[in-house]
Amino acid sequence: MAKKSIALKNQKRNMIIEAAVHVFAEKGFFNANVHDVAQRAGIADGTIYVYFKSKDDLLISLFEQKMDGILDRFSKKLRTLSDPLDKLRTFISTYYQMIKEDKHLAEVFQVELRQSSKFLKDYHNQKFLDFLDMIASILQQGQQENFFRPELNIDIAKIMIFGAIDEVARQWILGAETKFSLEEACQQTSESLISGILNS
Repeated sequence: MAKKSIALKNQKRNMIIEAAVHVFAEKGFFNANVHDVAQRAGIADGTIYVYFKSKDDLLISLFEQKMDGILDRFSKKLRTLSDPLDKLRTFISTYYQMIKEDKHLAEVFQVELRQSSKFLKDYHNQKFLDFLDMIASILQQGQQENFFRPELNIDIAKIMIFGAIDEVARQWILGAETKFSLEEACQQTSESLISGILNS
């Protein structure tokens, strides 16, 4: 019975998080409220507070749960590859593929998370640091195998690479999809970033 109770609690928690993804994407984090999320999930407002302390806490919990899946997805993709160039191209293509697959979640990550002062100021974002470290490990391997420039500062480069692909994705979400496709974005960012760090 205990296992069944835990499973039901997890199921309800996941249902609230999925509802929050859609509500925050559609209304914006600032404009959305707990009642909107509860209504979308088909539960009473008070039930939200059984699982989450506040709207900010819900947003952070949403981020952590989704990031667990994202980190796992990227790890599985990268561990099948040996060439650092293939790994970096795959990292970039997987990022854009993820954006295309779930635009609601992408909008929450790309736009709405930045509306939460608690997330930006008070939250220690370890999962994002782990994500950046995936890029760092690719770059370190590339340096060791003489693919990438030896003078490349990994700490700068991993932020630069993520920043480039992230901003292109954000602009696509905000309306630039009429100007370029994610496939074109993937090809151009991959070629530009890799050419800038190759050991010529």
